[in-house]
Amino acid sequence: MRSERPILAHHLHQGDLPDGLFAGVLSVAVDSETMGLRLGRDALCVVQLRGPDGDAHVVQLDRGAYDAPNLKRLLTDPKVLKIFHFGRFDIAMFQRYLGVITAPVYCTKIASKLARTYTDRHGLKDVTRELLGVDISKAQQSSDWGAAQLSPEQLAYAASDVVNLHALKARLDDMLVREGRMELAQACFAFLPTRAALDVAGWDEMDIFAHE
Repeated sequence: MRSERPILAHHLHQGDLPDGLFAGVLSVAVDSETMGLRLGRDALCVVQLRGPDGDAHVVQLDRGAYDAPNLKRLLTDPKVLKIFHFGRFDIAMFQRYLGVITAPVYCTKIASKLARTYTDRHGLKDVTRELLGVDISKAQQSSDWGAAQLSPEQLAYAASDVVNLHALKARLDDMLVREGRMELAQACFAFLPTRAALDVAGWDEMDIFAHE
């Protein structure tokens, strides 16, 4: 039976994370919202995060400076695993606008493609529905994230994208181990910041490993 899991409480922060917010955590779910999906054109506007438990936190960035030292520190902390869904785009955006290489990382979309080979449906909505039995809304996906004031619906949407990532990772880890693909997945995760760097450098539409 499908259900729509209640959204956890979420908090809006202007410009940066508060000091010490995620102190001591070993992993944090991360997503971002932008003005569009073109890396060289569209600005990074919002970053949302959640620890293994507790509330979601939404950072509305200062696009004039992108001065967010606490956020940058967390994204580059070698002791904190950053969990994404389609992390390639977020990591590239963080490199371009925040000037940081995000690591270490885990991508539930890559994990899904390696573990769920019986389907071609690897979007966050589809994976969450199948593995967790939870329906999430994508109604605010196409939205003006550059607005001076974000709406309650935008904030709830941003929070919903990170609420389930820890639970998805746990389910996908079990499947990767079962299928004997955990080491391959870990190698892909380790390469992801480099793949994002290639995107930033202009090789986003070219497979440099292809024969052509």
